[in-house]
Amino acid sequence: MCLKFKVADYAGFCFGVQRAMDMAWDELETIDEYEVYSLGPLIHNKQAVKVYEDKGLNVVDNLDKVNEKSKIIIRSHGVSKDIYRNAVDKNLKVIDATCPFVKKIQDIANKYYNKGYKIIIVGDKYHPEVVGINGWCNNEAKIIKNIEDLNEIPRNYKRYCVVAQTTINLKMYQEISEKLKNILEDVIVHNTICLATRDRQKSASRLSEEVDCMIVIGGKHSSNTQKLVNICEENVKTYHIETVSDLEEDDIKKYSFVGITAGASTPSWIIEDVIKFIKNI
Repeated sequence: MCLKFKVADYAGFCFGVQRAMDMAWDELETIDEYEVYSLGPLIHNKQAVKVYEDKGLNVVDNLDKVNEKSKIIIRSHGVSKDIYRNAVDKNLKVIDATCPFVKKIQDIANKYYNKGYKIIIVGDKYHPEVVGINGWCNNEAKIIKNIEDLNEIPRNYKRYCVVAQTTINLKMYQEISEKLKNILEDVIVHNTICLATRDRQKSASRLSEEVDCMIVIGGKHSSNTQKLVNICEENVKTYHIETVSDLEEDDIKKYSFVGITAGASTPSWIIEDVIKFIKNI
């Protein structure tokens, strides 16, 4: 009897990641005198990034390591306003692959900061997307990650504007937003969790209620993948893997119905490897 499995309706590369990867590949395919760099890994998936490095992409953590008259790719997470200014000063050709959904948050933060609002970002303060958004409000945003952090919100501002990291847990953000509306007099809340994140979280949650176990595929440092793991773990035994080599057949064959989902930075070929593995059990 074959093991039964089902893949979540929404899994793998999202629009913003696919766009960034396509833009980067096009630059690597272009024959000119420019070296190609990315400021940080293109996506939080080391297997996919290695393919690009083998093609000639140079991954650096700051502009000081980029040679002049080179191309610098701004990855889908986005960067602060200062990075653009510094890139121009260094005579670099900027390839801006910032996800449009992230760019929208940057614009909101910049707009309301200039109007005198205190910006509150709900997300991980160390995540590159959040670091970049903060750079559009003079790095003065208050960054909170959970309900407990609400006590740290300064109350000496007249107006507040709340935005969310695109990949955070939707349910948690809704809870935090409602709390903020209750404790702050003048607050504007923008639900900036991207549609791809919502779709992946909802479909993973539904599938985890149907199956005997879940396999979540994605980088260990991928925020959106970790959120999928957390959501699935609420309902069923969940295995977080980066590639099929992380799976043990003895662990999986004791189940009769396996669910599969993947983070927005997970290439389709890695997902296909896992599906083949399950079919062969």
